[in-house]
Amino acid sequence: MTTLRDDTPPVGRRVEAEPVITLRAVQKYFPVREGVFQQIVGNVQAVDGVSFDVPRGQTVGLVGESGCGKTTLGRCIAGLTDTTGGGVYFRLSDRDRRFLDEFDGTPAERRTSEQRAQAAAIDAAHRIDRLKGDAWRVYRRNCQFVFQDAFSSLNPRQLVKDIVGRPLRVHREASGADLIGRVVALLESVGLGRQHLYRYPHQFSGGQRQRISIARALALDPEFIVLDEPTSALDVSVQSQILNLLHELQQERGLTYLFITHDLGVVRLMSDKIVVMYLGEVVEQAGADELFASPRHPYTEALLAANPDLLERGEEAEMRGLEGTVPDPARPPHGCRFHTRCPVATPRCGWEVDDAVAWLLDNTTVLNEMSGVERTSDFEATLRFGGDEASAEARSLLDGEAPRPMRSALVELGVHGPELRIRFDPIERVRLDDVGEGHLTSCILHTGCAEGG
Repeated sequence: MTTLRDDTPPVGRRVEAEPVITLRAVQKYFPVREGVFQQIVGNVQAVDGVSFDVPRGQTVGLVGESGCGKTTLGRCIAGLTDTTGGGVYFRLSDRDRRFLDEFDGTPAERRTSEQRAQAAAIDAAHRIDRLKGDAWRVYRRNCQFVFQDAFSSLNPRQLVKDIVGRPLRVHREASGADLIGRVVALLESVGLGRQHLYRYPHQFSGGQRQRISIARALALDPEFIVLDEPTSALDVSVQSQILNLLHELQQERGLTYLFITHDLGVVRLMSDKIVVMYLGEVVEQAGADELFASPRHPYTEALLAANPDLLERGEEAEMRGLEGTVPDPARPPHGCRFHTRCPVATPRCGWEVDDAVAWLLDNTTVLNEMSGVERTSDFEATLRFGGDEASAEARSLLDGEAPRPMRSALVELGVHGPELRIRFDPIERVRLDDVGEGHLTSCILHTGCAEGG
């Protein structure tokens, strides 16, 4: 396991500070186009309603499986991708943050003109997609990005002095001999030196290229850096060096990090707070020590179980993987999005018609006899088969062999000749709720927040 150097104290678990970055209901959808005229027929919900704060001087770890929306969210925060909905706020005060939370929780028809004007003023001053002119330049210099693939993020036709010095030139911070001096100082701060000024990226190792990327991110002395899996492409020994470097730079410069990774060992070392994402949503959020000691969502538990050393169970630890496939983000499940793969799912987790059809498709051949589907809603439909025997067989399979939570959630499963009627109770989206001391989870086993529609 990657460790910090013995003479470098691990990151302490600090008291919550005022946030540098505030996310509120951030969404990023990508349109799905079909046909000759490329009409939009749906949206891939890469990020869907994400809210959390990144406290000043601390590290927030963002973890989850590949494809859960981590990198897309990081790009939204850095202003590299426009959001579809919600807002990313910079230097939002506690008072303004409380006002926005109250404003967002107030029905639109009850909002006063004064409240609307105040919300608009806060957006204009702090919401990054509303910043203009000098305000936008201030944000751009104070929010930097370190990409996962250092080689593709460095211009192969530029020398190191030009790569690291470009932010200084763009923001007119230095030129000439002063620029070279600043670049040398930045390179030395990441373990390189003057001898590397006139080399191209391909002349360096992977770890050295990542150090160049970090030097470029530090050029304007930013407040906040998004680190998108900065060590995942490196050897274990090099990972340790880069993590130590990032930790030392944070201590020296008071930096704030959003550390995106799928490596729970790394995120445990580096983070003060951890945010767990699944299929575009935050499913759990807590302090690092609290989350590893007492996870409150089955998805988090599954991620930890896949890394038995993290649970400190010694010889009794078993490596377990998640079963099933990640659902289509263009049509994510209702209720809890994890319920289709959850080992402790309940009837209240959000079962729908698609779940029943998917189970039949994966476990039987009876759908070969199906001739059509008539949907009343996502929770109610009539399946039409070629004959009475096929519909009766489908009913028998769903009633006897389907997962118990799905069977228990069915409120109607009736055969009418060649038709099979399926109906579930509608379930709204499961909310992220506080289960104590700032520990948030969206699992109804701990919150009971699933509501009928």
